[in-house]
Amino acid sequence: MSTALTQIGIAQKALMEAKTLDDVKDIRDKAEAIRVYTKQQGGFLEAQNEAAELKIRAERKLGGMLRETVRHEGGDPKTVYHDGTAIPNGISRNQSHRWQKVAEVPEEKLEEHFASMRESRGEITTNGVLRLANSLRRDEKARGLESSPLPVGTFRVIYADPPWSYGNSGVIGADSDHYGRAKRHYPTMPTKEICEMEVMERAADNSVLFLWTTSPLLEESFSIINAWGFKYKSSFVWHKLRHNFAHYNSMRHEFLLISTRGSCVPDSKELVPSVVEIDRGEHSGKPDQFREMIDLLYVPPQKGSDRLELFARGDLPEHWTAWGNEDGK
Repeated sequence: MSTALTQIGIAQKALMEAKTLDDVKDIRDKAEAIRVYTKQQGGFLEAQNEAAELKIRAERKLGGMLRETVRHEGGDPKTVYHDGTAIPNGISRNQSHRWQKVAEVPEEKLEEHFASMRESRGEITTNGVLRLANSLRRDEKARGLESSPLPVGTFRVIYADPPWSYGNSGVIGADSDHYGRAKRHYPTMPTKEICEMEVMERAADNSVLFLWTTSPLLEESFSIINAWGFKYKSSFVWHKLRHNFAHYNSMRHEFLLISTRGSCVPDSKELVPSVVEIDRGEHSGKPDQFREMIDLLYVPPQKGSDRLELFARGDLPEHWTAWGNEDGK
């Protein structure tokens, strides 16, 4: 262990003086070799984490250098072609992307992460720093989303798929990590912040709300319905056909809750089945058929838009007004 720590100390000084991609990458590779060796020996978490920290600091420096190389050469940051021909120094595209992402983490946040892992006797890894980078990016997006005002005007139909924050009660499946927390592809928001959105001011006196929710968050959904000035009336069930693992059962459905403000019964007399069977697609996006079903129940105006989709993803029909920050990916 003492030999490993000595080698790490020497490499730390060398990293401070390293000026070229080759030199920094060589230090990174040596640190990784020490990390792997100490882990294989077992019982040397301190030395293992010291090596991991050094490796990550080298990757952080590499990420910054690669980004500057790209700016100078006018290349793509995700491919990092040097002189338009090849990635420099045997660095793969995946490594370039990961290291530039590590370089995005502010120094103070990185130090906090290292300190937290040491205190909890956890294993320091590049993947852990990448998760931190993703979390910081989601938080930044969330701040931008929260500061974005809702569209001007009032709307008869409001359709919302909130970015629920699941905590430890989420469904375990394609959109979740192994703890059951939702791995949404957009920033999550606490229920309190969703309730505080100025939806009531955008809802017409006679209006309808279609709100997506899941079984673990069914109770919380009613606080949003009430905060936005609506009263619950009924629901649709989306049967996804394929299952997600949940804590208590095989979760194959989501709820689309229907609530109204004032008097807003459907324009159509057609009774749409309450259970809709559609295979789930990628990520957490909802099938377009539900928006089409809403248009069937509540006939769109010939001109303009009387319907608002909150947390919209992708392109919407012209008679819908979108609010959100998603690109549909």
